[in-house]
Amino acid sequence: GKVKLFGEYGGYGPGEQSRDFVSVEDVVKVNLYFLDHPEISGIFNLGSGRAQPFNDVAHAVANAMRKIDGANPASLEELVKEKTIEYIPFPEALKGKYQCFTQADLTKLRAAGYAEPFLNVEQGVSRYIAWLSANTDFLASPL
Repeated sequence: GKVKLFGEYGGYGPGEQSRDFVSVEDVVKVNLYFLDHPEISGIFNLGSGRAQPFNDVAHAVANAMRKIDGANPASLEELVKEKTIEYIPFPEALKGKYQCFTQADLTKLRAAGYAEPFLNVEQGVSRYIAWLSANTDFLASPL
């Protein structure tokens, strides 16, 4: 497989545009926390609280797939060199409209008593790919 990421834009290097990625597992845990604490209400930001670049996501996915194939992990530089990860020009249609950096402010969530740590991209991707690998029949069956 191949991953294509945006090249340099907005002062960010190739693949360095960042998001606060959050795993579904963590979203469920936060929802269950509030279900167990009905006395707490409000609007809360939800994320990991730390932005990670798209390079981290591509790197984690590529290495999780390499692990399944029995190959050793590769560095980001190696993945770019072997063209597993490629950078494409930033689309003109997105210029001036694209947020290069987002990160959730968890202050209110933490003040509400939620203290559990969140998975980072590498942990979340690794768990998800492992689940997909163990549940191939799920992917093959129509919904």
